[in-house]
Amino acid sequence: MDRDNRVQTLSEADCLRLLGTVPVGRVVYTEHALPAVLPVAFEVGPDGRLVLALRAGGTVVRALDGTVAAFQADRLDPATRTGWSVLVHGRAEVVRDPALHEHLLLTGPRPWIDGERQVFVLLTPELVSGRELHTCAHGAQLGTGRPH
Repeated sequence: MDRDNRVQTLSEADCLRLLGTVPVGRVVYTEHALPAVLPVAFEVGPDGRLVLALRAGGTVVRALDGTVAAFQADRLDPATRTGWSVLVHGRAEVVRDPALHEHLLLTGPRPWIDGERQVFVLLTPELVSGRELHTCAHGAQLGTGRPH
C-alpha cells in the first residue's frame, strides 16, 4: 500500500479474482487510428483468459481480432470512495472453433444488446495490474477529509 494506506497494488491472481465478480467491463481498442472504448459483457475463463461477448457484424469484432487490446473493469463505491480497478492488456482473438463457440453459447456471457448472432472474443492477459482503494486509517474518507 502507499504511505497513506489507501491504495493497495493488487497481484495478478487478485486482479483476475476481482474481475470474476463483475459482469461488465470496457474493452479498449483502435478504430480509425483512434482509441475507442466499448462496455461489454465478459467473464474470466478457467484458463484465465477473458471471454468477451459481442454481437456479430459490429466493427469492434473486426477491430479486435488479432490485435493487442486493453480491458478495464472496476467496482467503486462513491459513498465511501472505496473499491478496485483492474486493467488487462493482451492479444484478442475471435473464437472460430465451432465446438468452443457452441460451448460458449451455452455457458458464456451474453451481449448486453440482443440482436444478430453472438460472437466471442478471447483476450489472453499479458499485462495485468490493479489497485484497491481503502478508507483512510484515521477515519476520513479518501479524498474528502470528512469523517464517515
